[in-house]
Amino acid sequence: MIGSDLLIDAAATGITGLITDTTKTGSSSVLGKTIKGLKDKSAQAIFQASRKYIENYQKRHCQLKVLGMREPVDLSAVYTGVKLLDSRDVLCFEMDALEDTFRKNRLRGYSGRGRDDEKYSGITIANQNQYLMVLGGPGAGKSTFLRKVGLEALRTFHYERAEYKHRLIPVLLELRRFEAGNIDIAKFIAAEFETCGFPEAEAFTQNALAHGNLLVLLDGLDEVPSAQLNKVLKTIRDFVDRYDDNRFMASCRVAASGYRDDAFRRFSDVTMADFDDEQIQQFITNWFGSAQDVERGTADKCWEVLQKPENKASKELAHTPLLLTYLCLVYDLSQRFPSNRSGLYKKALRILLEEWAAEKRILRDDIYEGLSIEQEEILLSEIAYEGMNADQLFFAQKDLSGQIKEFLASNLNAPKHLDSEAVLNAIEVQQGILVERAEETYSFSHLTLQEYLTAQYLMDNDEWRALVANHLPESRWREIFLLLPGLMPGKAGADKLLMAMEQVANNCLNTEKLRQLVSWADFSTQSSDQKMKPSARRLGAIFLALAHARDLAHALDRDRALDRVRSLARSLDRALDLSLSRARSLARSRSLALNLALALARSRSLAGQFKAADIFSHVDFDELLRSFNALSEKVPVSDASKAEKVKVLEVLYGLWFSALGLESQTAQLSQSESESLADYFYIYELMIRCKESATRVSPKVWEGIESRMLTVPAVGEATAG
Repeated sequence: MIGSDLLIDAAATGITGLITDTTKTGSSSVLGKTIKGLKDKSAQAIFQASRKYIENYQKRHCQLKVLGMREPVDLSAVYTGVKLLDSRDVLCFEMDALEDTFRKNRLRGYSGRGRDDEKYSGITIANQNQYLMVLGGPGAGKSTFLRKVGLEALRTFHYERAEYKHRLIPVLLELRRFEAGNIDIAKFIAAEFETCGFPEAEAFTQNALAHGNLLVLLDGLDEVPSAQLNKVLKTIRDFVDRYDDNRFMASCRVAASGYRDDAFRRFSDVTMADFDDEQIQQFITNWFGSAQDVERGTADKCWEVLQKPENKASKELAHTPLLLTYLCLVYDLSQRFPSNRSGLYKKALRILLEEWAAEKRILRDDIYEGLSIEQEEILLSEIAYEGMNADQLFFAQKDLSGQIKEFLASNLNAPKHLDSEAVLNAIEVQQGILVERAEETYSFSHLTLQEYLTAQYLMDNDEWRALVANHLPESRWREIFLLLPGLMPGKAGADKLLMAMEQVANNCLNTEKLRQLVSWADFSTQSSDQKMKPSARRLGAIFLALAHARDLAHALDRDRALDRVRSLARSLDRALDLSLSRARSLARSRSLALNLALALARSRSLAGQFKAADIFSHVDFDELLRSFNALSEKVPVSDASKAEKVKVLEVLYGLWFSALGLESQTAQLSQSESESLADYFYIYELMIRCKESATRVSPKVWEGIESRMLTVPAVGEATAG
C-alpha cells in the first residue's frame, strides 16, 4: 500500500504538480481555453481530488477478497513478485517432445512452454516495455500484477527509488465492463477522475493523454462479452494509436490470445510463469504475516507440511497463485491439509469450473447454456481416464474434439447443437482446465486434476476393481489409488478396496522361496517384544535377511526391495524406521565391503541395533558378537588377495544366517523374485496410505488386514471382499 496519510499526501502533491506542469496547451484552441480554466481552479481542489483518487485506487484495486474469504487482505501484504516468460517460446514443442520432456524430468506439472525458458522479473519487464501484453492461465495472477504495477506507479510520486521508473497516473479499466453501446475509453477514464472530484475531468483526461501522463491498465481482454469483442478491439486499437505517448499494459488468458487481432500489434507479449518454490514460500510467508502467525511460526509450518512427500500433489496446485490462495485458506482453518485429498482436489476443480468466473462476474459463453457443470465434469473425467489408461498426458486437438463430439452425441441430455471445437475452446479460455501446450496439443493444466478426474471416473463407472487387478504396483497410478478411498461412500467405505489390494499383494508371493522367507520372518518374531507391531517385527526380520544376501548378480533388484522395506517401515513403526535407517547404511552390498575391518565393524553395529530393537524371539546376538570378535582375529592383513577376503566375507555372512536360523539360499532371490517382493512391500505401504486417506474404514477389517500383513495366507484363505 501507499501507506500513511503522510505518504498519500506526498503522492497527491506529486500528481498535483504533474497536472500543473503539463497544462501547456496553447490558449487559442478550444482545449487550451478549457485547460486554462483548469489551471485557474484551486490547487487545493486538485490536491484533494488527487488524494481521493489514490485512496480509491487502494480500496478498489489493492484489496483482495476471493474464494469466500471472510475479510479482505491488503495486496501489498501478500503480493509475491511474479516472473514472466518471453512468449516467443510459447507453443513451440511437438507432442512427442512434450511427453519425453515430462517423463524424463518426472514432473508432476508442466510450467514451462517448451524448453527451459529464462524467467524475468515482472516489474523489470513493465519498466522496459511501453506496450505490454501479459498472458496467463486462469488464476495465474495477471490482474493482481497489473494492479501492483499501478500501485508502484503511484509510489513514484513520493519515493525516488520506487521499483517502477515512470512517473505516471495509473488508470485501471476492467474490460468486461465494456458491454454495450458506444465504447469511449477516454470517457471511461474521465469518469474515474470525475468520481474523485477532479475539476474539468474530461479536459484533464484529454490533457493527460495528450502529454503521455497515464499508465492505462486494460485488464481481462478475454472477459469481454463475445458480442462486443470486435467493437472493443477496434476501439482499443484506435485509442492506442491516437494516444501512443502513454504507457499501456493489458492482460489476457493465453488461450484467448487469438482474440487480440491487430489491436495489440504494438504490444510485446510475455507469459506469466508458474510460481517456483521460492515464490510459493514467499507467498505463504506473506499470507501468514500477522503478528500472531509470526509468533506461532505458521508460515514455516505450512511450508514444511506442503513439502512432505504425501502432499506432493497438493503442492503442484500451489504453483498457480489462485489455487495457492485456496491452499492457504484451507491450512488456516485447521493448521494442516486434510488427509482426504479427494475433497481438496474436488474443491480446486470446482474453483476452476465455476467459482472463479462467478467471483469475477464473467458471463459464461452461450456454449454453456445447455451444458451443465455436472455434464462437463463427466466429459473431463472421461478424457482424463482415457489418457491415463493409455499412459498419455498430452492430447491432439483433433482427438479431443472427437471425444467431445462423441460425448455430446451419446448423451441424451447433452445439447446437440454444440460444436465440439467451440466447447474445447470455451473450456480452455474460461476455465483453464485443459490448456494448449504446443500447437494443437493439449494437456490438463495440473496433473493432479487429471488424476482426480480419473479417480472420479473409476468410481462413477465402477471400474476400480479392474484398476486394482491390472495396475496396482505401477507408480504412475499411485495418486489415483490414494484418491479412491476418499471417494468411496457408504458404511463399507474403503473396506472392499483395501481387501482387494491385499489379495493382489499376496499374489506377489508367487514362488516357494518367497513364501519360505515370509514364513521364516513370521515364525522367528512371534514371541518377541510386544511393544512393536507384529507386522513391523516381521518386516525388520526380512530386511536383515535381504541385507546379507550374497548373490551380487541381482544386487540392484535387492536394493530396490530394501528401499521398499524402508518406505513400508516409515508407515508401520517409527522405531523400526529409525533402526532400519541406520542399518541401511551399514548393510552395503559386498562389492563395497572388501574392506574386511569395515565389514566387521558394520556387522557389529548392525547386531547391536537389532539386539536393542528386540525383534527376534530366538536370536542370540551376544553369541553372534562373540563370533564376530573371533573372526576378526583371523582377518588377513591388507595385502591379502581378493579371493581370501571374499572367503572371510562368506564366513561372516554364514555367521549371520546361522544366528538367524535361516538357510542362506532362501535370501538369494532371482531378479523376478526381487521385483515381486519389491511390489509386495510397495502394495502394503500404499494400503496404509489409502487407509489414512479414506473417509471411512471398518476397524475390524483393518485389524484383520494388519494381522495378516507380511504372512503367507493359508491355502484357500479368502481376503477379498
